Amino acid sequence: MKLPWLNYHHLLYFRTIVREGGVNKAAEALGLSQSTLSAQLKDLEGSLGTQLFNREGRSLVLTEAGQTALEYAEDIFDTGDELRSWFATHHTQEMKTVRIGTMSPLSKVLQFEIIRPLAMAGETKVQVVENEFSELIDKLKKHQLDLVLSNLPLSELDTDLLDAHLLGEMPVYLVGRPPFKIPDLKFPKWLEGIPVFLPSSKTSARMDFDALMIRAGIRPKVQAEVDDAGLLRMLALSGAGLALVPEIGVQFELSQRKLLRIEKIPKIKERFYAITTHRKKLPPQINEIIEVAKEALSSANQKMKTRKS
Repeated sequence: MKLPWLNYHHLLYFRTIVREGGVNKAAEALGLSQSTLSAQLKDLEGSLGTQLFNREGRSLVLTEAGQTALEYAEDIFDTGDELRSWFATHHTQEMKTVRIGTMSPLSKVLQFEIIRPLAMAGETKVQVVENEFSELIDKLKKHQLDLVLSNLPLSELDTDLLDAHLLGEMPVYLVGRPPFKIPDLKFPKWLEGIPVFLPSSKTSARMDFDALMIRAGIRPKVQAEVDDAGLLRMLALSGAGLALVPEIGVQFELSQRKLLRIEKIPKIKERFYAITTHRKKLPPQINEIIEVAKEALSSANQKMKTRKS
């Protein structure tokens, strides 16, 4: 049996009715009469062979079929927006703006290494927005950002809408101000009761570190939990305790011997991601940023290995 052709204008009208909260407001938003919009909705219900709304008092409430139709409509129009965005990016010669979201726990040195090549090339205008992870993810879903740089993993709840591209990983150290004498015990036993500064976010490194301490039955003295990478570095420089950080965040202080690598945490690494909306084809600028970020991480790791050898 051949199904009737789906009129996408009808689908747009249906989605607008849901978003505006009724036929009257939707008709005003679309510049149509209420009678015309009601007729278009009936045509859509006829083509789908089911009722999409129930009337409860003066309100329209989606039926179960209506909720399913709305989910498909959102996917269809999101794909349409993606299609237009891809062609606009691919065929327009003028400089494009890429909006990048970052978090305070993410090393400013790493952010600089990622953004610097793009800024120097002069072909892409970069806008950087710093906020909490949840706020950045929300803006990404609303297409207010093009990409989020993160050291937090993507929630399973978001994997249908978003993609997390692994950029790379870095070793994690406990660092502190010299002089610091490690107690005459093996790691992690010597850490019992030692003052430490930890990232408060559930980064891969923090979660792995906590799990390691639990398995070993060790309870370090947590002096502070902070999300700002710069503040973690300053706390380590204070000499009041050791900070858990990826090496790139303190590489200058290490090179100047203002901080020491007290302990490389075995089998624990900080992982970094570029998070994008789920798309069939990413715009060239986004692909470029992902590749630049991977190269920046790889280069930083190599430089740090060279300094230590």
